[in-house]
Amino acid sequence: MGKWVADVVLDGALNIVAGATRMVAVNGQPASFAAANAGKLAEAVMAPADFTLAAGDVSGRKVTVAAKNGLAVLSNGSADHVALLDATRLLYVTTCPVQSLPTGGTVNFAAWAVEIGAPV
Repeated sequence: MGKWVADVVLDGALNIVAGATRMVAVNGQPASFAAANAGKLAEAVMAPADFTLAAGDVSGRKVTVAAKNGLAVLSNGSADHVALLDATRLLYVTTCPVQSLPTGGTVNFAAWAVEIGAPV
């Protein structure tokens, strides 16, 4: 017999990711909400309209995170990870191209996606 999952099941997990209220650039993979929040080099406020659910590129479902441009650099450092946070939780972390961020400068977050594949 084959394997199958309803879109609504995968969307349930992706909707938690899409509940993020902030996206932060950090140096190194944060292990907790506190680490991501304390180590943020730049920050973008996120709204529901910044997340788009759709069919996955390979299979399953994905949520695309909108690009954010011209954000103020809050702290000097080298960003190599991006994290999504809600009010109290670290929801998702991914890598990004390493970028040196000087305090007082600005940074852009490119659009990116989280994809959950269909069962195989």
